[in-house]
Amino acid sequence: MQVITTKDELRALLSEWRGVGERIALVPTMGNLHAGHDSLVEIGRRHADRVVVSVFVNPVQFGEGEDFENYPRTLEGDKGRLREAGADLLFVPEVDTMYPFGLEQATVVAVPYLKDKLCGSFRPGHFDGVTTVVARLFGLVQPDVAVFGQKDYQQQLIIRRMVADLNLPVEIVVAPTVREKDGLALSSRNAYLSDDQRAVAPAIYKTLLAIGEKLQNGQRNYDELEREATAGLADLGFRPDYVALRCAGDLSDPDADCDEIVVLAAAHLGDARLIDNISVAI
Repeated sequence: MQVITTKDELRALLSEWRGVGERIALVPTMGNLHAGHDSLVEIGRRHADRVVVSVFVNPVQFGEGEDFENYPRTLEGDKGRLREAGADLLFVPEVDTMYPFGLEQATVVAVPYLKDKLCGSFRPGHFDGVTTVVARLFGLVQPDVAVFGQKDYQQQLIIRRMVADLNLPVEIVVAPTVREKDGLALSSRNAYLSDDQRAVAPAIYKTLLAIGEKLQNGQRNYDELEREATAGLADLGFRPDYVALRCAGDLSDPDADCDEIVVLAAAHLGDARLIDNISVAI
């Protein structure tokens, strides 16, 4: 696996690969990698000849008071993990590579409507930061395919909307959520959990499954399901941002025409903000 930090090195190598007709997959990350990221690399390999993984802790997607300074940076461990996973290239850009005119003068890519819902309402500007950095990575790597995880449901939906709206020639592949044996979705932020909090954390997934079962049994009082689930998480010591039932395609409120519902939750537990979701056909 090669490790590259500059734009010129990146483009030279990618040009070689494209020159012999090889397809390129991109897996964008912020590092502190885990088995969920391994699965993204594996899925990228199924769709392309070469897999590029980026590690960049993007300052513009962190809001005031969030954990940018303390976000775990584990580059040496990430390198070893990616070698084992079979990545071809690790791209580790500096901030001035990603934002050559500085953060204050950076061009912003925003996806209206979707970006201000759910997590966007609790983290203003977050998704503008995500789409801005992903658009820049797409411009640098020019991948044939990019792989994102289902756990960040709103994020992957926003990225797919951006790609469609801007007619970007990138196929977006969404990878299933990878979980611990007790159901907790893998996340770099799980490292913030104490042992006692870690024991409680799987309740988010259990709560989503319970809602899914009620939906499959015909319950359609969505507001009541949201209220009950939010209160239940609070009773367990979570500080919920939301539990929400939305149409899977556009995060609108479910109506008679909605045939698939995504059940989403975001809640704080100690210093960790945990998110998860499941989809339910109705």
